[in-house]
Amino acid sequence: MNRIAVLNVVGLSLRHIGPHTPRLSRYLSTWNHSVIDPAFPAVTCTAQSNYLTGRLPSEHGIVANGWYDRLLSEVHFWKQSNQVVTAPKIWDVLKERNPAFTCAKMFWWYNMYSNADWSVTPRPMYPADGRKFFDIYSWPYGLRPELKKALGDFPFATFWGPAAGVQSPQGAPDAATRWIANSAKWIEEAQSPTLNLIYLPHLDYNLQRLGPGHPEIAVDLMRIDSIVGDLVDFFTERGVQPVVLSEYGITAVSRPIHLNRIFREHGWLTLKEELGREVLDIGNSKAFAVADHQVAHIVVRDPAMRDAVRAVVVATPGVAEVLGSEAKCLRGIDHSRAGDLIAVSYEDAWFTYYYWLDEARAPDFGRCVDIHRKPGYDPVELFLDPKIPAVKLKILWRLLQKKLGFRMLMDVIPLDASLVRGSHGARPSSSQDWPLIITPGPLPQERIVSTDIFNLLQKAVMGD
Repeated sequence: MNRIAVLNVVGLSLRHIGPHTPRLSRYLSTWNHSVIDPAFPAVTCTAQSNYLTGRLPSEHGIVANGWYDRLLSEVHFWKQSNQVVTAPKIWDVLKERNPAFTCAKMFWWYNMYSNADWSVTPRPMYPADGRKFFDIYSWPYGLRPELKKALGDFPFATFWGPAAGVQSPQGAPDAATRWIANSAKWIEEAQSPTLNLIYLPHLDYNLQRLGPGHPEIAVDLMRIDSIVGDLVDFFTERGVQPVVLSEYGITAVSRPIHLNRIFREHGWLTLKEELGREVLDIGNSKAFAVADHQVAHIVVRDPAMRDAVRAVVVATPGVAEVLGSEAKCLRGIDHSRAGDLIAVSYEDAWFTYYYWLDEARAPDFGRCVDIHRKPGYDPVELFLDPKIPAVKLKILWRLLQKKLGFRMLMDVIPLDASLVRGSHGARPSSSQDWPLIITPGPLPQERIVSTDIFNLLQKAVMGD
């Protein structure tokens, strides 16, 4: 077997490889590369599941980063159990082919309770008194204290939220990505896995926050180029073949689409009041949208309403297409977790989860980084609310309250979707904005589909 290290550079596309990425430019010109016709939707959990199973969402079930559970009448985002991916993964297949095969899964998603030999993922601790402590989860358990002893605490606040991708008291702009890169080196030196899957998210933050054309992205490109180049040198010196790939490319956006507000105006949403704020009562709503970047899964309780709901969505500015049953089959996303209808935006637009009409009535979690409670993905969590005077002093006060043991609400996130400048999920019109794979190993052609990654990695390991 060959040993392979997969460097998942989130958000990387051909458009960004150039003068600010000298090492990636060299790999692109001297190694083999292919653009990847992106997964649908082109979001983290779906793309990774396509790569690691060689199947589409209709088989593995990962229709987005989150979905509506029809049995529990709840929306679930960013779940961690590997069991929700209902297809064999590459480590399962390769272990059957050679029992000596081992795999490290360093921050790739659906990280918990898989058959990978070593895995690490962000995982806060939630004591019963309502507090939250940033931490990581590892398997085996002993890996966590060893990594923290060697590398220090994982800079969780820089992994997602307003401190991600910017200089802050919580760390350098690339602190989380460098920690993950160093953890991948550590596991290589300690265990020498056959396949090392490494998640490098640094580009993701400012590409969404500022947009792919912003001049400051050049600095982010230089940072990720340095991290990737260092990893490539490290693994190459140890006889490990590097594979650089990405999950999606990010396009500039200027149009947020608020489907749930439109559904509310038609009387299709049910809202309940909790402590003076509006909370979406999903199980009693006639139609609602589970927004995830540029794709929205629309659940319609009464099948007789689907045509009416579809007509409203089709007429909504920014919506490029609406998939029904036949189209879902053709796109490989006809799974019970998928919406009855799936809306896809134009590449300059994206979907919010917003349903309130009055900010004063918005739920308290709306102004927080709260990826599990929100019934949809919220990139506005990357921003601090510019309407709050001395917002950083407010953060310090909240942190002091937390340190003193008081309950507090870190309510510093704005409710202004127009701040977001980059998104993904739809298939960009230009292949310059598609994900890609770069490797010294063989590639079959200059354009491949997302499910091809499974066989490419399997052949690289087995030398087929």
